[in-house]
Amino acid sequence: MATILPNTALESVPVAPVETPWRRFVTDFMASPLAIVGLIMLVAIIAIALVAPLISPQNPYDLNQLDILDGNLKPGSKAGPGYTFWLGSDDQGRDMLSGIFYGLRISLGVGVMSSVLALALGLSVGLLAAYTGGRVEGFLMRVVDIQLSFPAILVALILLAVLGEGTWKVIAALVTVQWAYYARTVRGTALVERRKEYIEAALCLGLSHRRVMFRHLLPNCLPPLIVVATVQVAHAIALEATLSFLGIGLPITSPSLGLLIANGFEYLLSGKYWISFFPGVALLLTIVSINLVGDQLRDVLNPRLQK
Repeated sequence: MATILPNTALESVPVAPVETPWRRFVTDFMASPLAIVGLIMLVAIIAIALVAPLISPQNPYDLNQLDILDGNLKPGSKAGPGYTFWLGSDDQGRDMLSGIFYGLRISLGVGVMSSVLALALGLSVGLLAAYTGGRVEGFLMRVVDIQLSFPAILVALILLAVLGEGTWKVIAALVTVQWAYYARTVRGTALVERRKEYIEAALCLGLSHRRVMFRHLLPNCLPPLIVVATVQVAHAIALEATLSFLGIGLPITSPSLGLLIANGFEYLLSGKYWISFFPGVALLLTIVSINLVGDQLRDVLNPRLQK
């Protein structure tokens, strides 16, 4: 005869929590200490960039706040009552700490904006190539191959030599050298998904090609695309810094980290290392934090790469 458990016994049985996809994603991501460090660094850098005008000791590009007598001060030097240049100053008397805060805003803004625009362009080209196939795919992928055959820095240099200086011109140059990476990634993933049964079923039901592409095919192409986008943001920031360091990127009125490094390069041999050193450290930490987060996203979103 079956024994019926009392209600108290049933209530004492532990119930395992339901593991949602989001909970599983967070758990897998937080499994890496390096990813946690990178995420904390990245969040702190983004927060500093967003509130830079509120926390900066001075506006380094407001002439009314600058004094040429405060130029080339060492880190920790005091100027005026209660004001300290914790990271020193440059030859124009600009506070290097404030310059880094403002430089993070420009560098992150240019990197994210160029990556978003390149993602939109490359996503459209890659989806169209994989979905249509035939001559359209062949033509589009030959354009992608030609784009990827040239070094990114060379293409950006040529474009900016023609277009000139300007924030949006730099963004346009970065979009030009980045979109092909997204297009190839999306096309490779979409080709695999295009041959699966759910796409054929959607077409048999009479759904429009646009709906099949963006409602059914696109969502399954996003995981590898997120990883590529994360890496390309870091690449765009580094490329913008290189162009600004060479003097053909952003104008002097847009204080990116690359410009700050370039401003102090000529003073390195005279011992004024801080003008280039601290912006270089900020640039390094930004790129490293993005890459740490991107590496962990790659492992989490692709189970075959999980350790």
